[in-house]
Amino acid sequence: MAMAERSAQVVWNGTLARGNGVLTLHSGATRDLPVTWASRTERADGKTSPEELIAAAHATCFAMGLSHGLSEAGTPPDELNVQAACTLDATEAGPTIVAMALRVRGRVPGLDASAFRAAAEQAKIGCPVSRALAPSVQVTVTAELD
Repeated sequence: MAMAERSAQVVWNGTLARGNGVLTLHSGATRDLPVTWASRTERADGKTSPEELIAAAHATCFAMGLSHGLSEAGTPPDELNVQAACTLDATEAGPTIVAMALRVRGRVPGLDASAFRAAAEQAKIGCPVSRALAPSVQVTVTAELD
């Protein structure tokens, strides 16, 4: 039996270039989110994209994993601030997610910068979203202590 299953739904109207969609998270955690091709490849203009949603999922998953790893090692964090940037690029196969850059700043009493970077690398390896993206997406992590 699976640990969890979450779902979402999109209703799309029109063509790719001129159409639009509405994304609904079945959890109800957010209001419906508008999506368009332009919000994906040009300006967001208050709309989201698959890449933004993947970045959000990755930042959240990584933060949880890093917090857990640090706590298990006896150095629980006071705060982790994680940013994720998901890159969509044109490839021979068509538009493809090619990279995810994670950046974490943390306040972790009793931990030096080297140990924090090592913990962040381990969290990247153990993160379920990182594993889902590998090996086709280059995932990098930059970790700095406040």
